[in-house]
Amino acid sequence: MFDLLFAAISETTTPGGFKASNPGNPNGAMFVEADPISGNPQFGGGQFGNGWGATSPQAEAVPVVDDASMQAAADTTPVSNANDPADATDPLTGMSLTQNLPPAGDLDATEADELLYMREEEKLARDVYLTLYETWGLPVFRNIANSEERHTSAVLQLLDRYNLDDPAATQDIGQFSDPSLQQLYDDLVSRGLQSLEDALAVGATIEEVDIVDLQEAIANTDNADIEWVYSNLMRGSENHLRAFTSTLTRQTGETYSPEYLSSEEYDSILNSGSGRGQGQGRGQGRGRRW
Repeated sequence: MFDLLFAAISETTTPGGFKASNPGNPNGAMFVEADPISGNPQFGGGQFGNGWGATSPQAEAVPVVDDASMQAAADTTPVSNANDPADATDPLTGMSLTQNLPPAGDLDATEADELLYMREEEKLARDVYLTLYETWGLPVFRNIANSEERHTSAVLQLLDRYNLDDPAATQDIGQFSDPSLQQLYDDLVSRGLQSLEDALAVGATIEEVDIVDLQEAIANTDNADIEWVYSNLMRGSENHLRAFTSTLTRQTGETYSPEYLSSEEYDSILNSGSGRGQGQGRGQGRGRRW
């Protein structure tokens, strides 16, 4: 399915938050994420229902900050080590994407394949954003790269839990074990370097595909711990999608058009104050929307 995104790269024209579910709920997901535009905290409450997957978070409004504050947030938030599973935490609060995980279950081949792919897919997002930040200097790229760092580290914790070899263990920024992801990284960076509009559209496309892939990965697992982490990652991706599309409009006046989500779900994400961790995308196939 990589051909779908390769086509979108040439055709696509063209907000985020600290989120925490209810910490008083013993089944609550401890998920906190920095606002990708400002770097400021936005706290939301959520509660996992049956199957640990459905959530009903309520987030506070994203604070309005000026460009200087946005730049300061980007410059003072370090990028951590993607190969350290302890780094699956918010760098400002220390709260974890994987805290209070449900017990591990039996892992089948499909679930193992999804975990390995998701580890590098989240790394791809981080690496693209770090590269684009070096060129364009927009805080949204640096802040979301930090969030993606936590995402890929959260998947690493699951790889360690299930004794799976890490495909990213020896890979530097911009390097991938999966040849199709390597080619995709090269193509996305090439497009993102053409203009600021293209760079922000690349970010929105990555997050849109992440959401759809995570939806399918959730549907393909019956392990509560894996579903728990994927649901957290998906809410983060919804935040990132809002951040990129709003920044695109603010910076260029252009409007992003979804390629992989239905119009209804895309509009619902944009109109939501926080991620929902559920929904249905459009593509077919397992976790290979690219």
